[in-house]
Order: sequence, then C-alpha cells, then structure tokens
Amino acid sequence: MPVSIYILDLLVIGLLLLVITLGSGWIARLPLSYALIYLIVGVILGPYGVNLIQVKPDTGFVERLTEFVVLISLYSCGLKMNRPLRIWIWDSTVRLIGFLMPFSILATAFVGHWLLGLNWGAAILLGAILAPTDPVLASEVQLVHADDRDELRFGLTSEGGLNDALAFPFVYFGLYWLEDQNLDNWFRNWVAIDLIWGIAAGIGVGYAVAKGITWLSHRIPKKVPTIEEGMEDFLALATILLSYSLTEIVNGYGFLAVFVTGLTIRRKSPDLEQQISQLEFIERIEKLLEVGTILLIGALLRVEPITQHFGSALLIAGTLIFIIRPIGAWLSTISIKNNNYLHPATRLLFGWFGIRGVGSLYYLSYAFGHGLPEDLAAQLGWITYLTIIISVMLHGVTATPLMKWYERHISERQTGKIDHIEENIE
Repeated sequence: MPVSIYILDLLVIGLLLLVITLGSGWIARLPLSYALIYLIVGVILGPYGVNLIQVKPDTGFVERLTEFVVLISLYSCGLKMNRPLRIWIWDSTVRLIGFLMPFSILATAFVGHWLLGLNWGAAILLGAILAPTDPVLASEVQLVHADDRDELRFGLTSEGGLNDALAFPFVYFGLYWLEDQNLDNWFRNWVAIDLIWGIAAGIGVGYAVAKGITWLSHRIPKKVPTIEEGMEDFLALATILLSYSLTEIVNGYGFLAVFVTGLTIRRKSPDLEQQISQLEFIERIEKLLEVGTILLIGALLRVEPITQHFGSALLIAGTLIFIIRPIGAWLSTISIKNNNYLHPATRLLFGWFGIRGVGSLYYLSYAFGHGLPEDLAAQLGWITYLTIIISVMLHGVTATPLMKWYERHISERQTGKIDHIEENIE
C-alpha cells in the first residue's frame, strides 16, 4: 500500500522540528533566522523539490491559515506592551504608525503607478498589502521578555502589532477604487465606516472583551472549584477568538481588537503569573504556526511567474526596503520627544527592520477573494511573494549580527535614559 503525501508531510515536518529544536543552540550563533531555514525547506518540499506540499496561491486555505497566525501574533504583541499608556512614552510607535505607514503605502503606490503602470486603485492596494511589518518573522527584534525596556524592540513590536490591523482601511480603499474610479460614490462611506467605525469598534470591543475576561477569570474561581492546572492557557485562545469574532460581527477590525485585548489584559489583570503563562503558551503556538506558514510560502514559488514578474518585484522590494522604509523611518523620528535618548543607530535600525511576511500574505489572500482580475491578481501576487522572500532573506541574514552589535553598544545606555524619563513622568 503506497504511503500518502500527507503522511510524508508529517514525517518531514517532524524531522524538521527535531533538527531545529536540537540544533537551536548552534543556529542562534549563525547569521540566519529560523524563517530563512523554513523557507529553504519549503522550496525543497515544493514542486521543484520532492513535491510534498501541493497548494495553489489563491486558495482559501492560505487566507485562513495566515489570518490565524496573525491573530496569535497580535495577541502576543499586546501582552508584551510594558509601558504606561502615555502618548509621549509611545512617541516612536505613534510616529511609525501615524507617519511611516501611510508614507510607505503612498510611496509604494507612486512607484507602482508611475514605474509599473498600475492604475491608482491597484497601486494603493499593493502599497497597503506590503504596509504591515511582520511580528511573526521578527522574533529577533521583538521584545524578548516582560521587563524588556529597549526602545528599538518596543517600537518595532508595537508597530508590528498595530500596522497589521491599521493597514486594512487602505486595502479597502484600493479595492473600492478598483471597482469604481469615481471617488465621490464611495469615499465618504469609506471614511465613516471603514476608517472611523472600523477602528473605533476594534478598540472598543477589544477593550470590553479584555475587561470581561479579566472580571470572569477572577470572579468565577470564587464561586466554583479552581480551574484545573494546564487549562488556564486555553483562556488565551478563548480570548483571541472571542475578541476577533465579536469585532468582526459589528464590522470592526478584529486584528486591532485582538491587539487591544492583549494590551488591556497586560495592564488590567493583576495576575502576572497568568499573563506570563499565557504569553509562553501563545509564543509556542506562534513558533509552530511560523514553521507551517513559511514552508507554505516556499512551496508556493513557481519558476515561470517568478521569471515574468521578477523585474517588477525587484523594483518594488528594492525601493521599499532600501529607500522608502529607511527614509520614512528617519523622517518619522526627526525631533522625536526626548530625542536625547534615541540614538542615530536606533533610527537607522528602525528603517532597516521593516520585515514583510505573514501579514502581507493575508492581505493578498483577502484581496484574491474579492474578485481581482486574473492578470492583476498574478502581478500583485508575485510581487508580494517575491518581496516577502527578499525581505526574509535579507533580514534573516542581518538580524542576528545587527541586534548583537546594537545590544552591545547602544541598547543598555539608551534603556537607562528611557527608564529615567519614565520615572520623572510618573
């Protein structure tokens, strides 16, 4: 009886996890990210290797998988937010979201329109798809523990948590413009519903769910026997699913709600042990999902469309990674409040670590589900895939050595100044 491809997939993934786990100590010393390793293995498992992963780029499976991966990651980001909710303490985040994200979308759209010949709707859609920086693949540059006070890590983690949600209105904007080039027919509704209401509902429902879960988790144990050991971690999954689904029901942004829920639980729940336990549980799931997602990206690659769209993808990826993001990040941090603690190297690294990944893959899959013309879908799709690949490769090789240099020469000195500022504020 022949062995099924599914069983062989399980065998290969099991072997990969075994090798990665046992060799993690060696891998951590190399200028390689785990994502880059998974990507290479994904290519080997795809149609140009042993052909064990067989999936089409436009399947609903890709959208649902990436959606769940992003949800897990956003909740993790929210739980890691360890600063008081004061706008001047979150100054770098506000600037990265309020200026850098729209700057990146518009600049990418200009490149797409003027250099690739995309119409404005498609160009804006491409910019929005590539806007999110990825909190899943950026583990080397995220906050590493609950008491991590580093400004670069905080800014990149909070940016990744927020722009995965706040790029959604611009995705809608591009889709609407593709359907109807007369902005007067839909622009006001976009502002009222997709921009204002979607964001407000995401924040409101996310906060309400967090408060409700926090109240229940401390009220119920007083009335019933204590929750069994090992079951408390499932509270995190319940919280994520409730927050996301309830927000989507009222047409809000569920991604934003999940991040706000994590952030609120971090601040409002008095049970620090439960928070740490949930975060550790979620991070394990996140790492496992990262394996599957990056393997999938590698397996999606096809030679013919890559050859056809390589020039366009290289143009977009090159300008985004080497020009748009660095310039936007530098402009975003000009005259930042308390600029005495933001070292120039930190500002440069903000510009470099704009890793693209699972969030962009989700937005692309979402756009596929809204009836893009076949030629346009192929063009946007392969530009996005290749941009993610280039980003994973570049950042995978540079993240470890750059962060080690940063931690030795910049981080400790800068963090001390931030702590001093926060003490004076409080």
